[in-house]
Amino acid sequence: MLKKGVEFQLLFLFLLLFYSVMKLFYTPDITNEKSYTLSESESKHAVRVLRLKEDDSLTLIDGRGTFYNALIVNDNPKKCEVEISKTTKENNTKPYLHIAIAPTKNNDRTEWFIEKCTEIGINQITPVLCKHSERKNIKLERFVKTAVSAMKQSLKASLPKINDLTSFNKIVNHPFEGKKYIAHCYDENQLHFKSIYKKGENSLVLIGPEGDFSKEEVKLAIEKGFVPITFGESRLRTETAGIVACTTFNLINE
Repeated sequence: MLKKGVEFQLLFLFLLLFYSVMKLFYTPDITNEKSYTLSESESKHAVRVLRLKEDDSLTLIDGRGTFYNALIVNDNPKKCEVEISKTTKENNTKPYLHIAIAPTKNNDRTEWFIEKCTEIGINQITPVLCKHSERKNIKLERFVKTAVSAMKQSLKASLPKINDLTSFNKIVNHPFEGKKYIAHCYDENQLHFKSIYKKGENSLVLIGPEGDFSKEEVKLAIEKGFVPITFGESRLRTETAGIVACTTFNLINE
């Protein structure tokens, strides 16, 4: 048996090797120009952490679905300059998925939901403020940072749009081109999401807090065209329900 300290060191070395092989860098302001200068944080990561040098190759991602193959021409740790050699579009023909979800009291659980759904595949996430919400404020910048990390981890080039905290009324009244669903725990014989969702349809899924939506919120959503759904007999935590919705959507659209 390895000691915990040794196990941690081996895990750290594995992760360092993994990311060094990836050499993936987030560059949201990149265009189709032939040269680009990495941000100070990404320059430091490339030169100081991964120890990349001139003539080493790396891949840039813009968060909009494009990969950029590049070569380092100046390994400055604050302003690493690269030349773009090739651009490739991410192969993603799946329909649009937007999940509006009540932030959990424990912020880590919401970040876990964002991380996993970014890895699985999602287009937009909206933290929604409901009557029974346990958390009434969020740190949007932290959520975006979590999504960026998950995008790089999963070798994607598309970053989901993450909105600021939005009221329930605004969400249900906002136009959406596709099917709209609301998951709740009241006994109303609602259908399972996997049996009612049809492959290829854009979807907006509403998921409430631990205390569920209020009956008034459910009623209003239905009046606005949302279809009530369930994810099975088990009562799921908020973030678990979000991941089940995301996974089901992606599996059906494989």
